Amino acid sequence: MQWDLVCTSRWKVPLEQTTHLLGWTLGSITAGLACDRFGRRSAFVVSLVLAVPLGLSVTLAVNFVMVLVARLLFGAALAGAFLSLYVARLELCDPPHRLGVTMVAGFFWIAGELLLPGLALLCRDWRVLQGAVTMILALLAACWWCPALLLESPRWLLATRQLERARKILQALAESSGPNSSNGSCHQESFLAELESLSEGSPQSRYHAVCEIFGTRVIWKNSVILGFTAFIGSGIRHCFTRNLNPHLPHFFSSYFVLVGTEAAACLFICLTAERFGRRAVLLLCTILTGISSLLLLALTQYLLDLIVLTLSVVGVTASHAVTMLSIFFASEVLPTVVRGAGLGLIMGASFVGKAAAPITAIPNSRGFFLHHVVFASFAILAVLSIMLLPESQGRSLPQSLQDGESQRRPPLFRRPPREDHLPLLAPHGIPHDYSRLAASTKRMLSPPAAPCET
Repeated sequence: MQWDLVCTSRWKVPLEQTTHLLGWTLGSITAGLACDRFGRRSAFVVSLVLAVPLGLSVTLAVNFVMVLVARLLFGAALAGAFLSLYVARLELCDPPHRLGVTMVAGFFWIAGELLLPGLALLCRDWRVLQGAVTMILALLAACWWCPALLLESPRWLLATRQLERARKILQALAESSGPNSSNGSCHQESFLAELESLSEGSPQSRYHAVCEIFGTRVIWKNSVILGFTAFIGSGIRHCFTRNLNPHLPHFFSSYFVLVGTEAAACLFICLTAERFGRRAVLLLCTILTGISSLLLLALTQYLLDLIVLTLSVVGVTASHAVTMLSIFFASEVLPTVVRGAGLGLIMGASFVGKAAAPITAIPNSRGFFLHHVVFASFAILAVLSIMLLPESQGRSLPQSLQDGESQRRPPLFRRPPREDHLPLLAPHGIPHDYSRLAASTKRMLSPPAAPCET
């Protein structure tokens, strides 16, 4: 009630929430471009440093317009720090540990969400809460300013031909890893010697623009599909949370249920995506999201409250899993030279879907039913499009655009090997001409004819 945001002006509250989420969209796209041009570490440090004064500007806002602008820019700075750290963390992991490290970081995010209501109860005022969050960011920026705590991604340096910087960082990582076996030391020395020989000619650094994605076929297809699924997973979540609210008694109950379902989705991905593959788990979660949404859309007034509550919880959990796995999947199939920009576009699409939810919360709004119908239809369409994706489980990250284009779609289910390989022996490259194959085999097996007597 500070600026009379009630009654006829109540629509400004959802507007502020949408503006903040659009700031995350803007920050994801901008930081993605900066990651591919200036590096992951540079984008992270700059975003974190900018977040401190922007957070203070939100705290010191004197009118509603200033709050809107400050929250927009503050969200952009937070998105830049989140994206650059996400990409840098992924590129420092080997294939067996990429999923686990990313999900552990997701659990830390969830722990922060669980601590936020307690911090809000202690602060009691939104300005004090914003100031406390800004001070935490200031401490983080001061700690991460040391280069030894967050090194630049050597994978990105090698992909952009910055060999001298890559050699120094890899040498620092090798020295900090402790004593190794003689075999490992020999491999490290040979690798560093190879880097030194390559950097003798002072090769020119080469950066790639996000526009190059539009000139590809496989990378463009994968980016569109995963951006579409991330958009659906974030946008459809409001359709389930609206059905949860009437069944939850306390004010903070819906918040804790959402955080709990996010933790359950994160745990589900940890247990299944490494075993069954990214594509199969993403397909399963999208199917669960679509089925739950369609059942709630058509049968809510005929179902028991317990069934409605169960479908809503399943739908929220599955939609969380769709969003998280789509972003992680995209980070594995996008090549290193455009990973930041491509992932920024996909994260931006997910925040656009999330930004549509506050609009439907405007009083006297009639758009919730249309919102539910559109996103339920999109979920069914996403099920078909996921079948076109490749599988990235256990594979190394693609480096160049050529590596990204070489990814092919495997079968969804493993087929048993065929026992009949005879068509491969067909002459003249005609695999189904069994008559020629039989005639050739008969001639080879028949005994030679006796010589004619004269």
